[in-house]
Order: sequence, then structure tokens, then C-alpha cells
Amino acid sequence: MINSDGILEHMRQESYRPLSYAELVTVLGISEEEENKFTKVLGQLEKEGEIVKTRKKKYGLPEMMNLIKGTIRLNQRGYGILTPDNVKQPEIFVYSGGLNGAMHSDKVMVRLSATRNGGQRPEGEVIRVIKRANQQLVGTFKRRKKQGQVIPDDNRHFYPVYVRSLRKMKVKNGDKVLVTITTWPDKDRVLEGRITEVLGHKGDPGVDLQVVIKKHGLRAEFPENVLEEAREVARPLTGEELARRRDLRNLRMVTIDGEDAKDLDDAVSISRIPEGYRLGVHIADVSHYVKENSHLDKEAFARGTSVYLIDKVLPMLPPELSNNICSLNADQERLAISCIMDIDRNGQVQKYDICKSVIKIRERMTYTSVNRILADDDPEEKAKYKELWEDFFLMKELSDILRARRMSRGSLDFDFPEPQVIVDENSFPVEIKRLEQGPGEMLIEDFMIKANEVVAEHMYQQQVPILYRVHEKPDEESVTELNRVLGGFGHKIKDKKIEPLTYQKILENIKGRPEEQMISILLLRSMKHACYAPEALGHFGLASQYYCHFTSPIRRYPDLVVHRALSSLLEGNMNAKKRTALKREMARYGEQSTLQEIKAEEAERELLDIKKAQYMKQFVGETFDARISSILAFGFFIELDNTVEGLVHISSITDDYYDFNDRNYTLVGRHSGRKFAIGDEVRVQLVRVDVDDAKIDFELV
Repeated sequence: MINSDGILEHMRQESYRPLSYAELVTVLGISEEEENKFTKVLGQLEKEGEIVKTRKKKYGLPEMMNLIKGTIRLNQRGYGILTPDNVKQPEIFVYSGGLNGAMHSDKVMVRLSATRNGGQRPEGEVIRVIKRANQQLVGTFKRRKKQGQVIPDDNRHFYPVYVRSLRKMKVKNGDKVLVTITTWPDKDRVLEGRITEVLGHKGDPGVDLQVVIKKHGLRAEFPENVLEEAREVARPLTGEELARRRDLRNLRMVTIDGEDAKDLDDAVSISRIPEGYRLGVHIADVSHYVKENSHLDKEAFARGTSVYLIDKVLPMLPPELSNNICSLNADQERLAISCIMDIDRNGQVQKYDICKSVIKIRERMTYTSVNRILADDDPEEKAKYKELWEDFFLMKELSDILRARRMSRGSLDFDFPEPQVIVDENSFPVEIKRLEQGPGEMLIEDFMIKANEVVAEHMYQQQVPILYRVHEKPDEESVTELNRVLGGFGHKIKDKKIEPLTYQKILENIKGRPEEQMISILLLRSMKHACYAPEALGHFGLASQYYCHFTSPIRRYPDLVVHRALSSLLEGNMNAKKRTALKREMARYGEQSTLQEIKAEEAERELLDIKKAQYMKQFVGETFDARISSILAFGFFIELDNTVEGLVHISSITDDYYDFNDRNYTLVGRHSGRKFAIGDEVRVQLVRVDVDDAKIDFELV
């Protein structure tokens, strides 16, 4: 049987040297009748970079030729970092001269060359772009004499896009535009494109949202065939389907979410048992409605995740599913997959049961209400939920135990301030405040983590292919660089073997100290980005050996993948053929899901920064009390109480010449000895706000 997996596996087993076409045909036993199909599969593998064709027209695996395939991410300074498809391989540094026309987020092939300065990170050169990540870019139009240029908003796209014919497009200097690439850059060619949409002028209402959506390639609308399929599958439950499931409709359970949430995909139940607690985590069974390779599935795969853009949501699934038939709305019968765990008083799961269920939510709770009960012991809230409030205290009891157990093994808790932007009906920010996490938010987090761990280990033990949530250990080079900074503050990582407890100890030591936020950020940056992968490589941040995402299938594609595999297992359909088919798809699922998650995070963060700048624009000229959050050679960043950050540039501090100490991150005046350190309180004046670039500048008062 000729397929790509079979050919690759055979090549790995048979030879670690490049083979000619004739040798491949012989080695693989390809008959004359099969040769046409074989040629097509071979061509597709070459196109995807799975195999490489040499100048002597021989075929081999990339690793035979010192080649690595992966995604390259560019820095505004001009260099690139390759993240290999194989998560076990280290990242590769690529100088600007070795990019050879590769652009940010492209899938490329890199040839390894050397190791920089004797360090651990290898270097390489892009020899081929396998797949372009961005067919379109968003930027600002600049008119030149004979032609125009579009300067991309994302400074990681540092090539300007040259555009010619503008006669049919009414575009003005400074307009935000969407440009479609027509010619890709290389050693001899510049980047060219044509303007396909004028988004509006800088500062126009609503332009910021459209720019973010287009810039990050997000899908704002659903195709009609997807909407039609959603309407078709969103039908009332049948008695036949209910009969196949465990009936948990009489079990007392609630959802706990934010006030504005509409896609409710997790519910919880609890009871006390002699051994400790029986915790139920009940997750919407989206896999019942979104079948593999359906229009809905292909669209969900393309989106990867729901994106939350302040007051606008770009859901992974159409509202007919995400807000209605799949959402665990109160007093509605819903299909679910339930993970019911018996947990002892030490937080250890003694036994568990995972089943397909039908459930009915008693109450749609909010974090605000639950926090009033648990934190404030509010008599009115307790009276309002008189049948449930004791459950919440029991949940809090178990949550504290689970969290303490997780922390004891090294789980990391980064206490970063989280902002909340309040906007009016025109999406203009009217308030920014610091979000506080109460016991309601914490218990849901603890319960979801525990369910994710249980499901991940269950699927691992059953040898069923799924997507794991992987967060690998920091590499040696990152720890060496981190130690250089930590030493200036009296801290050091001495352990040769880096474990989560190593990082946790530092977080405990800096708690409440001025440098807490900066060192926490440096610790976070030293770690690898979490991703989705077919292998159970562990989760460093949670100190979990087995971890997957199971609890949010309405808004995350990896969770839906896990649900599908779990459903097949529970229904008794997990045969060898099914396992092989799942295994074949997991790498593709993981790669796409990781890519879309990064896109969503960047888009959400960018719009948040823009809204902060819009809000602060009205306060230009006013003074504020602030705290220094980080210091660099060109100045320092300050943070206001509402989480807004801005720069005090060193050129604006005119009373002395200041030297930057990169060991302890201070600025010290040469003549006066005046010192600025992280955590110092300062009085500042807001002098400048650039909304388009989301830059906020302050000066000392």
C-alpha cells in the first residue's frame, strides 16, 4: 500500500543515504501499476519538505543531509529563530544574511552550519521556503513618485511591499490597507503586492479592530456551507441518543464563568464521600456534533481556537453550536463527557470514571456570585443559592488541597497583573482596571487542571494517540543567560538538573520584592513556549508528567481532538486501524493548533495595547504616581495602578548622564549618584500617546 507514512517509515528503516528514483522503486518494491501513484506521493512529500531531492536527483530524509524543517519567527532586528517541527530538537539561530527571502512564520528548510560562540543554540541558513505563512499583510500606504509602498504594521515583516497599479483603488497617503503578495522576496527580487482592501484612515472608529483581524489572518466570518451544516446538526436530542449515555441529569452541578461568557463548556459537581471528595468535571460533548472531515471540522481546524478581542469574539464554532446546543446552559439537557474522580484528603485521585453522559445544569453561576459567597460570606448570595452554597465551600476545600499538592511538586504560579478593559457601545475604552482572581476562578482552574491530567494519563496508558499539551524544560543556554541577571539580585540557579521546583524556589524568594515582576518575566521568557504535540513530553510549568487539553472543546481544537479519540475508546471503536489513522494526523493537528494559538495570543495582546493607548490619550499632560517595572539602557518602563505601562526615555532625564548596569538593572547618574531601580516609586507626567503603534511616553516630574 503506497502512502506517505509507509514510504517515510521504509526509508528510515532501509537506508540512511540518499537513493535515486530507481533505487527507491526497487527498495520499496513498487510495481509498474503502482508507479504513477508512487510518483505523485513522492512529489507531494518533496513539496512538503518531508524528503529532499539533491542536485544529483537522489532522494533522502532531511536529517540525512543536516537539514531541519520548521517554522521561522523573525525579529524586528533582522534575524530569525527556527522552531523545528520535531519538538525534541533545539531552536536554530538564522542571521539576516541567511534568511534568503524567508518571512515571519514561514515553514522553511534550514541547513545547519555552526554553533554560535560555542553555545548550545546551533546556527543555520534557510535553503528553501516550503510554505508561505502570509498571503496578505496589513500596513500603512506611503505614496511615492511612480509607485506606492505598504509598510507592514508588524515590524517582524521588515520588507516594504511595493505596489504599482492604484487607478482602481481610492487610497490616500497614510491609509491602513490590506495588500496581497504577488512576488515573494529573494536575493534578486523585492516584495511586491497589490492593494485589495482599504481598511480606513488611522484613528477612524473600528479601524483598529479590522486591522488586528486582517493583520493576524483571523477568520471573522463563517462560510455559508459551515453555517448551514451547523443549523443542520443543532437539533434537539433524541431518546435513542440519551439511552446510550449515563444519565446524570439528577446530579447537582453548576457552571461557573464570567458574566459575559456565552460558550459554557465545563460544569462541576461535588459531594463528600468517606475517603474524601467525589469531584465531577462535565465537559460539553462537541465531538457528537462536529464530525471528522465535515465542513464544521475543517473550519474549526483552520481557526484552531476562539479569539477574544475585548468586546468581540471570533468563535471557533458558529453560534448555533458555541452559544446554544453545545453550550451547557442552565435547565437544558446537554450531551457531555464526564470525568468523575474520587479524591482523598491529600489530593490524590484514588479512582476515576470517564463516561459519555447526559446532564442538566442546575444554575449558571458567575465568578462574582461565587466569590461573594466564599470570600465575603455574603448572606444575600447564600440565601439566593441556598441549595448550592454549601457545595461551593466544599469545592473551595478540595481546591485548596489540590493546589497545595500541585505546588508541592513544583507547579509555577506567576502572579502577573491582568488588565480588564471596559468599553462603551462604540468599543471605545472608558475604564481599565486590574483583574483580581478570587476563590471562584481558582477552584475552576484547579478542577480543570486535575481533569486534564487524569484524561491525559488515561489515554497514555490506553496507548491512544492524542494531542498532549507540552511544556518542555528550559534549555541550558537560556538558564545561563537567566543566571547572569539573577546574580545581580542575589539569586542563582545552581541545580544542574532543572526542575519546576528550581524555578518555584526563586518565585518564592522574590515574592513581594521590588524586582518580583521583572524576574518573573525573565523566568517566563527563559522557558519554552507551550505547544501541542503527539508525544507526552510533560508540562514543566504545571509539573505534570501527563497533560492534555480536554476541558474546552467549544473554543479549542486540541480539546475536540482529545474528545474524538476518547469517544472512540468509550464506544469500543478504538481498533488498530483507528489508532494508526489518529497517529497519522496528530502532528498536523498539533502544528496547526500551536500556530493558531500564537496568532490569537498576539492579536488579543495587540488590541489590548491599542485600547490602553486610546484610553490614556485623554490624559496627556496629567501626572501620575507610578512604579518602575523594568530598566533598559535607553530608559525605564513604569506601570500605573491600572496596569498601563509606558516608557520614560533616558533622553528626557536631563539632570545627569546615566549609566546602565546590566547586572542589577539600574540607571546611575555619573555625577549625582542618583539611582533608578526596579520597584522605585516615581511621579511622572504623560507627554505622548501614539495609538497606532500603542506607545505611551512619560517624563519624570
